[in-house]
Amino acid sequence: MVPDVSTGARTRGLLSYLYGPGRRDEHEDAHIVGAFAMPGIPDPGRVPLDQHQAVLSELADYLDQPVQVREQRTGEPVPQHVWHCPVRTAPGDRYLTDEEWAEVARRVVHAAGIAPDGDDHGCRWIAVRHAEDHIHIVATSVREDGRRPRNHRDGERAQKECREIEKQLGLRRLNSGDSTAAPMPTSAEQAKAQRAGHQQSAKEWLHDHAQAAAAAARDETEYFAVLTALGIKVRYRIGPQTGDLIGYSLAAPGDTNGQDEPVYIGGSKLSPDLSINRLRERLAAQLSADQPTTRTAKPNPWRHADAVLRQVHTDLDGQEQAGGQNQDQDTVIQAHAAAFGEFLHNAANAAPAEARAELRAAAAAFNRANRSKIHADHQQAAALRTAAKELLHGLGSDKDGAAAAALLSTALFVLIAIARWHDACGHQQQAAAAQQSLVHLRAAYRQTAEPVLADLTRKAPTPQSTQRFAADVRAAIPEHAERILADPAWPALATTLAKTESTGRRPRHVLAEAAARRELDTADSPAEVLNWRLAILPDKRREAALARTSVPADRPTTNPVHPAVRQENTYVQNRRQSR
Repeated sequence: MVPDVSTGARTRGLLSYLYGPGRRDEHEDAHIVGAFAMPGIPDPGRVPLDQHQAVLSELADYLDQPVQVREQRTGEPVPQHVWHCPVRTAPGDRYLTDEEWAEVARRVVHAAGIAPDGDDHGCRWIAVRHAEDHIHIVATSVREDGRRPRNHRDGERAQKECREIEKQLGLRRLNSGDSTAAPMPTSAEQAKAQRAGHQQSAKEWLHDHAQAAAAAARDETEYFAVLTALGIKVRYRIGPQTGDLIGYSLAAPGDTNGQDEPVYIGGSKLSPDLSINRLRERLAAQLSADQPTTRTAKPNPWRHADAVLRQVHTDLDGQEQAGGQNQDQDTVIQAHAAAFGEFLHNAANAAPAEARAELRAAAAAFNRANRSKIHADHQQAAALRTAAKELLHGLGSDKDGAAAAALLSTALFVLIAIARWHDACGHQQQAAAAQQSLVHLRAAYRQTAEPVLADLTRKAPTPQSTQRFAADVRAAIPEHAERILADPAWPALATTLAKTESTGRRPRHVLAEAAARRELDTADSPAEVLNWRLAILPDKRREAALARTSVPADRPTTNPVHPAVRQENTYVQNRRQSR
């Protein structure tokens, strides 16, 4: 059950909408199911058609009476005096009766502080039902005694009450929010997107692309440059005294109002972590890590990101084993969650083509899981954030997809650990979003890994070599040997062991090293896990050769188009053409 509190200034206008046909003729049999004083309340839905407009005005005046009295007494208008709260049941829930909806409305206005039970001086309110699955509660926020109601944090309180109502009425139990979610598109924004043939509203589209741009950008200037290159209009808000940038708004390509003007939406209105201040916190944490004094040869970005993610998982695993809630640890984990969100966005742009759609879906789902009310210590996640950005500047460096598959395999463990942390902290919406993201990340991993594993299986070594490698497995990891050798991925692992041996490394030694990185008891496919661990082992000979060819930091480099922009251009152009 979802309440959605908002305010307005026109009682008559809202009532006209509630009792009208709706934007798509979806309103049927509009009528009052509950009110502050049911007897005598005029109901426009229960009068002849020729009296409808007059009764609408009568009802609006009746609700507005305390507002008008206060305005006459103070000589000032009451701002935003219309309190509006639609309450909707979840898809699949049974339809409530009018009597049940009346009780829901009474409990919501009580919880929100609009009309507390037993308070004869509460605000005037009604609940209108014009569909099977929801009601609209309308109140005027001046009490009968002329005071304004004490309804601070009314939306949060209404949500909490709805969780109790769900339990008592046997409805689907939804997750409680904590005011860190991105604002949902309004019904008008959704209808506009449907008319234009878009699956997303402009607000949702801007949110996803702004998050991706923030993940790709190395500083504030590059963030806005990426947005502009994607065709998004940027409007800056400048401080009148300092001349500094204090905010910004974005408009999607082709999204205009009735006057053919761009529809701008503020960064903080897209998502709390896209406000200019939160954005600066994220970007500032990586500056020191992104500015080496010399440009030495770097490892493959996929291998480097995997190494960083493995360390993150080790840290998360260690903190979970320690148990209990620790505020300092929580700020670090929250920072890793935020940086992991950026990793997903960048991996979606840099991964093999067949996995990009699922990775984009994983990143979009994780947008809700990458923030909570815990303030992130972003500096602690600088290594992960920097490694994530390096993926974009290493496009094409993973020739056979093995490094990407290994990285996504590690990412699965990190995402599971973050989901467990959210669950332990009681972050219900974030935990649910992490689980949703996990579904897409698993699909992306399979799409990346299966072609690589199939190719390795086709190249399996001779039976004699395979038997020798099996002996190495039994000697290096005796406690897991039989599971590994019975695993369908064993032929692929044997091929990887042969490649490892060809570089001069002993199979038994690298197997023991790979097995020691993390336990294999919980792995569904231990041979697959070991295969990726061996696949991303550093090539000492290659690294030494690259180090001898390092270049000075001041040598000019060419990068005319940011990698994130290069990946997105076709998508944006298609959207422009469809508008």
